[in-house]
Amino acid sequence: MIRSALLCACLLLVLAGCSSRRETDPGRTASEMLLVSTAADRAADKLTFSLQPGTKVFIDASYVEGADSKYMISALRDRVARRGGDLVDDKGKADLLIEPRIGSLSIDRDKTLFGTPAIPVPLVGVEVPEIAIFKRNYQQGVVKLAATTYDPKTGLMVQSQDPVYAFANRKDWTFLIFFSWTTTDLMPDEDKKEWIGD
Repeated sequence: MIRSALLCACLLLVLAGCSSRRETDPGRTASEMLLVSTAADRAADKLTFSLQPGTKVFIDASYVEGADSKYMISALRDRVARRGGDLVDDKGKADLLIEPRIGSLSIDRDKTLFGTPAIPVPLVGVEVPEIAIFKRNYQQGVVKLAATTYDPKTGLMVQSQDPVYAFANRKDWTFLIFFSWTTTDLMPDEDKKEWIGD
């Protein structure tokens, strides 16, 4: 009886000694922000605008909302500038108006666990740790982006872009409780070595 109790106590000490990941200090983790911004950059790369060099372009973001919409608009501005457009902040001075449409700018999550989830112990205020024989936490940044270009003086449509889709992924793996690793397409290989993640 005493031996069983001692064994259980040792097991709990070992499990309690497992490393833990701080959830977040700001509203979202760095990984969550990278998932959305990376997918946004990839979506912006896929849009093709027919621009003559020196075309004065106004990007109308008045119909765009959401937590990361400013980054998405900034990514579009960057791509327009790279393709030779001159960005203007006054619609009246523009030769071309671009109206983006964002159908998705968020993160999907999926979790698979073979083992025992963390279990809170009532009245004691403690939690029995999770025991993961195999666990996968999957996060995917998803962007759906489209755009229509207009002549700002006449309001006539110049070009309508079909939606493009872009994704960014992160997978956290655990095997036999103690072995954990991360696979991701968020950064170039040379930067992954220095990145700990959230």
